[in-house]
Amino acid sequence: MEVGAGEYIYELIEDFAKLPEGETFGLISRVTTDSQNRLYVFQRKDPAVLVFDREGKFLRSWGAGEFKRAHGLKIVGDVAYVTDQVDCVAMIYTLEGKLIRLIGARGQHSDTGCEDWHNLPLRAAGPFNHPTEMMPGPSGDLYVTDGYRNSRVHRFTKDGELIQSWGQPGKTAPGDFHLPHSLAISPDGTLYVCDRANARVQIFTPDGKFIGMWTGMGGPNDIARDKNGIFYLCEQASRISKPAISVRDGNGSVLARWEMPPVHGMGIDSTGNIYAGLTHLGRVNKYSITRLPTSPDLPPEKKTSEQPAAP
Repeated sequence: MEVGAGEYIYELIEDFAKLPEGETFGLISRVTTDSQNRLYVFQRKDPAVLVFDREGKFLRSWGAGEFKRAHGLKIVGDVAYVTDQVDCVAMIYTLEGKLIRLIGARGQHSDTGCEDWHNLPLRAAGPFNHPTEMMPGPSGDLYVTDGYRNSRVHRFTKDGELIQSWGQPGKTAPGDFHLPHSLAISPDGTLYVCDRANARVQIFTPDGKFIGMWTGMGGPNDIARDKNGIFYLCEQASRISKPAISVRDGNGSVLARWEMPPVHGMGIDSTGNIYAGLTHLGRVNKYSITRLPTSPDLPPEKKTSEQPAAP
């Protein structure tokens, strides 16, 4: 089965990641890859991190007993950046599972007046109240989206010292967030923040200045950017479409899009393949690109205020 459009045509490989006999996945929160295109699955079950080779063969696991509710996992420079939603901490690990740094205090929630993430927090607050994702920028600063019971992006030094926070609860204005859920960062430090419950991606400078936004999508669960400046999003169902994966250019315009079962976490590898953790079906599907796209002469990434709805 093939999906996609234009230069972005993929062959679907179902149930790509093969667990040892008798084992099953827990709820899959995130999937991502390292520099060798090994696949990492972050699940809500012990052990939390499962590692597979580029053929989908199980290699090893780590993280047993370390996470109350697995949420965010990004790998940058072969270092793992992780968030525990319920324990309200962000952590940095080696790819072998050795803890390098912990940011936050386990079990301590900042005061946002929110007890149910379906509702907007009453107020913005500091780190953390159910954080969702952490990723380093090119300067080494760390950015954390926060999250299910807060409405902020926090910026830390590489040593974990808070530099600034921005954002407030809201539904429409720039800098309003209702569940900032994931992020991607370009080589110049520009942040692309998935504002999930508001069904948009907001774009900021490294110091939090609003640049623009993309709209016309289902609620964005996860986002990734490849070396050519192409973005990949997994989107929740909306009133006009089922859950989907979309491929977008640097302006947010849709290059390819296809519907699929619900996906909370999605990752890409260095050759352009896409990996999707099927939230309810308990498996990882691979979308293998059928040919490498020609390197586009891309214009500078344009931070427009609004984009047309995806087809």
